[in-house]
Amino acid sequence: MTSTDYSKLTSDVDTPAVWRVGVLFSRSGVTSVSESEHFFGTVLAIEEINQAGGVLGRPIEPVALDPKSDPSLYRSCAEQLLLDEGVSVIFGCSTSFSRKAVLPVIERCNGLLWYCSLYEGFEFSPNVIYTGAAPNQNSLQLAAYLLSKGHKRWHLIGSDYIYPRESNRIMRDVVEQHGGEITNEMYFPTDVNTGELARAVQMIKAVKPDVVFSTLVGRPGREFYRLYRELGIDPAEIPIASLTMAEGELALIDPSLCQGHITSATYFGSINSAANRKFVKAFQARFGATTPVSLWSEGAYSQVHLFARALEQAGTLDTEKLVQAALKVDFDAPSGHLRLDADNQHAWLRPRIGRVGAAGDFEIIWEAEATVKPDPYLTLYGLTDSFVR
Repeated sequence: MTSTDYSKLTSDVDTPAVWRVGVLFSRSGVTSVSESEHFFGTVLAIEEINQAGGVLGRPIEPVALDPKSDPSLYRSCAEQLLLDEGVSVIFGCSTSFSRKAVLPVIERCNGLLWYCSLYEGFEFSPNVIYTGAAPNQNSLQLAAYLLSKGHKRWHLIGSDYIYPRESNRIMRDVVEQHGGEITNEMYFPTDVNTGELARAVQMIKAVKPDVVFSTLVGRPGREFYRLYRELGIDPAEIPIASLTMAEGELALIDPSLCQGHITSATYFGSINSAANRKFVKAFQARFGATTPVSLWSEGAYSQVHLFARALEQAGTLDTEKLVQAALKVDFDAPSGHLRLDADNQHAWLRPRIGRVGAAGDFEIIWEAEATVKPDPYLTLYGLTDSFVR
């Protein structure tokens, strides 16, 4: 079978003994830190399910590839999984550039991508289950919270690809609609050097905004946080606000340099619930007692458990039947009650806002009263009393 021979792919690739699935997260390259956490969460969930007897008596057998944070490799790896390995379900991709790279292949092959990362919204595919936060489950809450605290002047800085640009577009619109001001909007390549980032920090220091909204990813994001404090900006006066800076990357930066910065997410390792304590204990028993848990590992873990429940109902990896089953099941996830919305195949999630503590964990300073319906197209655009009370 060639890499372009889609016609020979069948919709049901079950074998008598196992459920084969693809795992497509980068273990190397610019996004290796967050994607390795995705990988660990996926591994833990599969191991738990298999130790409990599998699904309908069959174990889940993962076929894992490393696309090395390279968009062209995501596409070729997806083709390899779908065509050469014969899988129809893939857990994978972290950034929007990787999701966009594999989506044409997924759709042509009638596969099913389980995508657990937050993203910029404005997308729907019948061949994708979106279990990460849409903008109405993190961005709008972050804007509302910071504006309510008097942070009117915003500086936007991000990596140069679709997620940062679209997220900043949304943030600009919300801030300006509610009387705020954007002092500058800056983008950098994912291989930006230290000198350029240092100059960006010096510009922020001169402009003195009330808050910096960062959508820098990978090494540049970590380096920006380090330079920010080292070059003399106090987070207590001008915090960095993010949707992606999580516990694992904070540990690599040095938590003492990050104390006071803010992240809006649907999961923090500090959530005080029985389901989360169980997850943290299992994760650290498997990957090391000091290994941080984060939105990346929890999202990947939870979607595999949701998949297993759907598979148990469907009894097949046929994409259409599996999607229909997935819309009917739920899971008591570490982040809270996880279920999908039948209108758009996105997850209902509970938004939270956390402030970085001295040890690199998050103090949850606000959380929604309940899970929020996903609205990836922002049809209810704007801030309402339901976001921040």
